[in-house]
Amino acid sequence: MNTLAANVAHAKSRRIRWPLVWTLVFGGVLAWGSHAHLERYITPQRGLGYWLGIVGGSMMVLLLIYSARKRAAWLRWLGGIPLWFEIHMTLGLVGPTLILFHAGFKLGATNSNVALICMLIVAGSGVIGRYFYTRLHAHMDGNEDTFEQLKKVGDRIRTQTTSITFLPGLLDAIEEIELRWIEPPKDPIRRTAHLLSGAPRLALARWQVRRAIDRAVQAAARKNSAVIARHAARLAQAAQRYAERRLEAGRRLAEYRTYARLFSFWHVLHIPLFFMLLIAGIVHVIAANVY
Repeated sequence: MNTLAANVAHAKSRRIRWPLVWTLVFGGVLAWGSHAHLERYITPQRGLGYWLGIVGGSMMVLLLIYSARKRAAWLRWLGGIPLWFEIHMTLGLVGPTLILFHAGFKLGATNSNVALICMLIVAGSGVIGRYFYTRLHAHMDGNEDTFEQLKKVGDRIRTQTTSITFLPGLLDAIEEIELRWIEPPKDPIRRTAHLLSGAPRLALARWQVRRAIDRAVQAAARKNSAVIARHAARLAQAAQRYAERRLEAGRRLAEYRTYARLFSFWHVLHIPLFFMLLIAGIVHVIAANVY
């Protein structure tokens, strides 16, 4: 049991650590490159600068393999889809970084500017998509949650009310608080604001639930002083545990639905942007090598 817990803790720490490491590394490299006066050492037309553009552009083309692997079953010999997703994300970071060094972090001719701006838009879109993806597949206890799993957790918690049936009106109060602070609104703009304010809303909901539990326990103790008063503290703790789990499950279910919708919208935009980048890149390569 201890070994399993240690493995879960290690997996969690690894998932938390590596995105931070990548962010710091690439942020540091980009910050250095933007202030390093690269024109003294490399130029886009020849030598190292030229080959940085070739390698970076090739990496951007290789991004298509991930889409092909997802859609073509006969490409399973290339490896699993999760592996290619990680490769896709890595190429989507390294490729634009090399191209920025190829360009010297500066604008140039019109065709190269169009290609560079398209690349930056696609790379930024990929970072946003990665965030949506990780939120959709938030890990808990080493397993990926799906919409169906979250829904089952929420339904199961709602049926475990045995510990608080002695507190009349408490379930209705919890449902009202859950509807007010956890359930997302239907309006898209308000839904986005609701998503961004998840932590303070959950804290406020927990505070209101604690107040509702205290009032329910006190009212029940006054009506059944001999039975309830003796176990008031234990009853309040059981009710609090139930309410905490229910609010948390409801919050995560609401977030899953919202992020799933955002991810679907993002996917519709990201694919055309990527093909626009390919066209701009091809035009830039032809213009740079022919004219």
